[in-house]
Amino acid sequence: MHDLRIGKHTIGEAHTPFIIAEMSGNHNQSLERALAIVEAAARAGAHAIKLQTYTADTITLDVEDGDFFISDPTSLWKGTSLHALYRQAYTPWEWHKPIMEHARKLAIEVFSTPFDESAVDFLESLGVPCYKIASFENVHLPLIRKAAQTGKPLIISTGMATISELDEAVRTAREAGCTDIVLLKCTSTYPASPDNTNLLTIPHMREMFDCHVGLSDHTMGIGVAVASVALGARVIEKHFTLRRADGGVDAAFSMEPEEMKALVIESERAHRALGRVSYGPTEAEKKSIQFRRSLFVAKDMQAGERFSSENLRVVRPGTGLPPKFYETLLGKAVRRDVKKGTPVSWELLDSAP
Repeated sequence: MHDLRIGKHTIGEAHTPFIIAEMSGNHNQSLERALAIVEAAARAGAHAIKLQTYTADTITLDVEDGDFFISDPTSLWKGTSLHALYRQAYTPWEWHKPIMEHARKLAIEVFSTPFDESAVDFLESLGVPCYKIASFENVHLPLIRKAAQTGKPLIISTGMATISELDEAVRTAREAGCTDIVLLKCTSTYPASPDNTNLLTIPHMREMFDCHVGLSDHTMGIGVAVASVALGARVIEKHFTLRRADGGVDAAFSMEPEEMKALVIESERAHRALGRVSYGPTEAEKKSIQFRRSLFVAKDMQAGERFSSENLRVVRPGTGLPPKFYETLLGKAVRRDVKKGTPVSWELLDSAP
């Protein structure tokens, strides 16, 4: 599986996980706040900031009832219509350029999720380095085809998709010319629970689709995301805001700056800790071998005296014979006088075992 690049960052097995801060609608319709979110993400060490590119009219119909009204009592957005929600959440297209210019000045990658083909054309004009396909759009094959035809990497969230639907999405992207695909395990609930995150899907997806994999994480905290690194996640996306208390359409399940900073640090540590299959002492451990237990003379002994449980002990440090020879030595005589605290060696014995 070949490495791929997003801007100046390399995605691959040997590289630190690529951390994406998803702004979504957390700008709360303030460009000033959007720019502040970019700054906070950069300070926290995130590698990329991600936008969403749509308008209410490109994503749904202006209908206030029926299928277009959110009545689910468990939804964060109950009591509003889809059109009203997206009017509140969308990032004005005229903001994209100043946000992206600001991100580039701060040396943080910036790209977006297009929600229809016109958004791809718009984002191409801004020179984005890659495209993200949202979970709710992973069955939108015309959109995937359009984004893939740019030749840029595609990051595809897999929320709700069956294996056959993912196969269609990946095949569509590859047939349209995309050679760099990352699939993100995602649970499309807001927030998501660790119990329905199913991280074991991550290595399965990597093998099935022969591509790099990661996690689009809607759980609270950093534990789930850090755990995903051990299972092969090389891209991690988390929704990001300045303060959850400020409110906003996605604020309730978004990460704050100190949490993002912790995620960047801990995911990098988790990746470093993977190492390789290794047994026996590492180079750094070799000096600690002396603190193992070994066999020592526990009382002064005279020549010809035999080892017993009174004068032979398994103690630290580890400079005597290994403890596995304890029973072998019981009853054996020493060939010379031996002081308490002498490490036991074969040359002390009156005869070889």
